[in-house]
Amino acid sequence: MTAPLTEHTESRPEGATPAVRLAGVSKMYGTGKAGILALDNVDLTVAQGEFVCLLGASGCGKSTMLSLVAGLDAPSAGKIDLDGRRVSLMFQEPALFPWLTVSANVEMALRAKKLDKRQRRASALEFLDMVHLGGFGDKRPHELSGGMRQRVALARSLAQDSDVLLMDEPFGALDAMTRDLLHDELERIWRERTLAVLFVTHNVREAVRLGDRVVLLSSRPGKVVQDFPVTLARPRRTDSTEVARIAAEITDHLRTEVVRHAR
Repeated sequence: MTAPLTEHTESRPEGATPAVRLAGVSKMYGTGKAGILALDNVDLTVAQGEFVCLLGASGCGKSTMLSLVAGLDAPSAGKIDLDGRRVSLMFQEPALFPWLTVSANVEMALRAKKLDKRQRRASALEFLDMVHLGGFGDKRPHELSGGMRQRVALARSLAQDSDVLLMDEPFGALDAMTRDLLHDELERIWRERTLAVLFVTHNVREAVRLGDRVVLLSSRPGKVVQDFPVTLARPRRTDSTEVARIAAEITDHLRTEVVRHAR
């Protein structure tokens, strides 16, 4: 029989350098009786080189947390410390500019580096090679499949030369096979670049497949209520027995939160 999963205890690689620290972070939208508390006193640390997946009921503040870490919004209370690290954010939709070529879309992320046009082009092609899209630089987004467009979005995020990669359900709209292939690509790049990844998903098996840890948020207002280390050897398969077993345990806890939110 599998031992029961314990209450929230944060687990990180021993001696790892913290890349993202949230200390007592809360976020309130609006004021007074009309105000909505999205996050409530969240404490969370992600180490450099660590892959952390966020799970929780819809509306529990997962995307809000990413926006705060990305600096797109400010917390109402608490502190977020990145220690000067660069952050990039990848959304569920690729959000590519349809009138630009694939290469030009990636080059948009390079403009802040003050490279000349030739340097930007060469660098963009390197990032496209990294996500196995070499030879597609002159295509337009509408000429690519959904999975390929997501690869372009990933290349654009990587082109920002970030230390921390935030991903908001980036593969949720893809078919199972394409998603599985992109899991492999993401894991390879994460390991090669020693990124800190904070990955939002509703797919429990996806979280177990990818994460060093799976962090469960409570129903709104979001709090960290469970932190599950995943110690399975890599590479993992989404359909493996061990991934399914751990996912089933986490799903039981997630179901409790979803039911509580529905009441």
